[in-house]
Amino acid sequence: MIAYIKLLWGQFLRDDALGLAAQCSYFFLLSIFPFLIFVISLLGYLPFTTQDVIALVHEYTPVAVAGWLEDTLSSLLDVKRGGTLSFGLIFSLVSASAAMNAIVLAVNKAYGLPERKSFIHSRFLAVMLTIGMLIVIASALVLSVFGHYIGDWMHAHVHIPMTHVDVWNNLRWIVNFIIVSIVFIGIYYIAPNTCLTCKSVLPGALFASVGWQATSLGFSYYVNNFTSYSTTYGSLGGVIVLMTWFYISALLIIVGGEINALRHIRLQKN
Repeated sequence: MIAYIKLLWGQFLRDDALGLAAQCSYFFLLSIFPFLIFVISLLGYLPFTTQDVIALVHEYTPVAVAGWLEDTLSSLLDVKRGGTLSFGLIFSLVSASAAMNAIVLAVNKAYGLPERKSFIHSRFLAVMLTIGMLIVIASALVLSVFGHYIGDWMHAHVHIPMTHVDVWNNLRWIVNFIIVSIVFIGIYYIAPNTCLTCKSVLPGALFASVGWQATSLGFSYYVNNFTSYSTTYGSLGGVIVLMTWFYISALLIIVGGEINALRHIRLQKN
């Protein structure tokens, strides 16, 4: 076991996994802002009033930030801007696909494989993997991080009994784990520039899924217990935690790829 960890650690350092994880987390964070522009612009086409959205912002953000955002939100929501909607979606996909491209590069490095020669093919693959990764992030945020708030809301507004809310609080972790595992299996199966089987990438996918679940639990703990800290010190603390979450998540995905690659290389030698 110790020899395996040393071998994995050596491969981890040789492939510059820490640097690639930092690159991924930067692009994931960069993609959030145009994605928020897309979401806010999309709200203008949905049956929500401007006051509904502003009331939600005032409820969950610091007073100073909410007051600063109110005029901007009003101008975005009251006027339907198709160009802003398209810009937000395209730029968020481009930024996030750059992060996934770094993960594809890291996985291929782990297997000792060259990059794909076709730029169009590699970029299309990165966009497809980005969509899968967005599903993972949405699942983690909705089910793991903010699932507690959803349960409280269902109890307060839909009058669902607390016993059912407790079932939801337990079930959401299981559902999130299944979704994350399926997407990670797809990433590890598609990303390497070689033919693999789903069974061969299962160990790394399970490692990344468990690690992602643990990281999401830590982020959920912060959201549920340190909202007063964010109110006092502004949104800087939340941004740091979010950036750390992205970095650890990217690192876990890369380590999962290293585990699969090391297993693949050892099987080939035998």
